[in-house]
Amino acid sequence: MKRLALLAALFTSVSGYSALAQQEENFDYFSANRQMIRNGVQAVLMCNGLFTSNRTLEQVFAQELAYLSPTRFAGPVGTVNGGEYVVDYALKAVAIGGPSTGTIIRAAFREGIGCVVMAPDQTFDDIDSLPSLDLPYPDIDAATQPWPAGDRVEKMPLPANVDAKALQAASDWAFDRETPEQDTLSLLVVYKGDIILERYAPGITAATRTRTWSTAKSIAATLIGTLVDDGRMHLDESLGFEWLPDIRSAEADPRNEITLRHALNMSTGLYPLDNQGMEYVTGSGMSYWAGASSVNGARRRALVREPGSYWDYENYDTLLAVLAMKNTLGDDKTYQEFPRRALLDKLGMRNTLVSADRFHDFILSSQVYTNARDLARFGLLYLQGGVWNGEQIISRDWIDFVTTPAPATAGRGSFYGGQWWLVPDDRNDVPDSAYATSGNRGQYVIVVPTHDLVIVRRGLDYGRQGFDRFDLTREVIKAIGPNSGGGR
Repeated sequence: MKRLALLAALFTSVSGYSALAQQEENFDYFSANRQMIRNGVQAVLMCNGLFTSNRTLEQVFAQELAYLSPTRFAGPVGTVNGGEYVVDYALKAVAIGGPSTGTIIRAAFREGIGCVVMAPDQTFDDIDSLPSLDLPYPDIDAATQPWPAGDRVEKMPLPANVDAKALQAASDWAFDRETPEQDTLSLLVVYKGDIILERYAPGITAATRTRTWSTAKSIAATLIGTLVDDGRMHLDESLGFEWLPDIRSAEADPRNEITLRHALNMSTGLYPLDNQGMEYVTGSGMSYWAGASSVNGARRRALVREPGSYWDYENYDTLLAVLAMKNTLGDDKTYQEFPRRALLDKLGMRNTLVSADRFHDFILSSQVYTNARDLARFGLLYLQGGVWNGEQIISRDWIDFVTTPAPATAGRGSFYGGQWWLVPDDRNDVPDSAYATSGNRGQYVIVVPTHDLVIVRRGLDYGRQGFDRFDLTREVIKAIGPNSGGGR
C-alpha cells in the first residue's frame, strides 16, 4: 500500500495547489464544455419530456427545463415560442444550440430505451445508428390485472389503524411546499401491499414517466444482486477489467484492487470527477449529456486513495459496477435484455425504460424513466424480502448488504449502504431500519419494514430543492401508528 499512500499524498498536495490556483484564476478553461453540456442537458430533458413522458412543449418548458435555472445554467435555450432549438416530431428528436448558444447537441427517442444523446458531430441522419431494444412485453392486460401485478386498483376503506386526516396531512405536506422550487409530481403510499394514497399534480397521471436520476443506482444494484446471488459475481473480487489509459504491466495497476463491494459502497478511491462544482463540466456529465462513452469515462480515473478507505459519491463508481455486470453477462444481446428479463418484466414494471449511451451501455447511474407505480413495485420487492409471486428474485443476504452502512461512512453518520441511502445516525424521528433510493429533483422510494410501508415521491424540483425523504417518512408514519407492520 506504499504506492497508494504516495498517490494519496500527491493528490492532497495537488488538490491544495489546484484550490489556490482556482482562487487566483479568472479564466474559465472549461467554458466550451459547460456550454456543450448545458445544451445536452436540455436536449435530453426536452426529448424525454416530449417523447418518453409524452408531455407538451409548454409543460416541458415549465417543469422539466426549470432545472436549467439561471443560477446553474444561465437558463434554457429559447422559450416555448422558439429559439435556437429544433424539435422534429416525426423523428422524435431534439437539437439544441446554434451561433449564439454554442455546439449543437442532439437527442433522439429510441424504442425500448428512451432518448439517446448524440455526439456533437452527429446529425439527425445518424439516428438509425443509435441503439434500440426490440423486446416484446409479456402478454398481460395491465388495466384488468389487480395491483400489484397490474394497474387495477380497487377502492377500499382505509385500515382501522390508519388516520385518514393524518394521511391527508402528509399528502398536503408533500404537495404544498413553502417554495415552488420543490415541485411534487406524485405521491404514492403502499401499506401492507395495498395502495392507500395515490395523488398526482395537474398534468401528471399514473402513466406519466419521468427520469429517476440516481434512484436508478438502486435498480442497478438490484440487477447486480441477482448475479451475486447466482454466484456469477462476487462482492470481494476485483472488478476484473482493463483500465485506461493502456499502460505497460497492466497487471500491476493498483486499480486492480478495487472490488465490486468498493464500487457499490461508493468507496473506490478513484479521482473524483463529479464533485467540486465540476459535475456539468467533466466526468459523467460528458457521458450523460454530450455523447461520450460512459464505459471509457468510468475506466479513465486515477487511484488517489486506498480502495474502501473513503466515501465519495460518484456516478462513475456505479457505472464501473454496471460494466462488471456487462462483462459477466458475456454478450451484447443478453446484456441489453437483462434489466427486462431479470427484473422489470417479473415485477410488472412495464412502464420503465432503462436508457443508454449511444454505444448501448446502460446509464444505470441516472437515466431510467418510469412512473410512481412501477417504483412502488420495486420498493415492494424489498419490503417482501426479495420475493415476488413466490420467486426469490434477490436474496435476504443481498438486502442485508445494500442496507448495511458502507464501512467508509462509519465516522460520518453511516448514511449510505450499497447504492441505497440509510437513516443517518443523528436521526431518531423515523425507524432506523428504513432505507431509501434518492435521485436528483426529488425521486424517492422509501422502504419502512417496521411499518410495512413503501412510499414513493416523484418531483421536478429545481433551484435550491431540499425536499427531505425522511421528513416525508415521518409525516406518513404519523398516519399509520407505531410499529404497525412487523417488518421482515
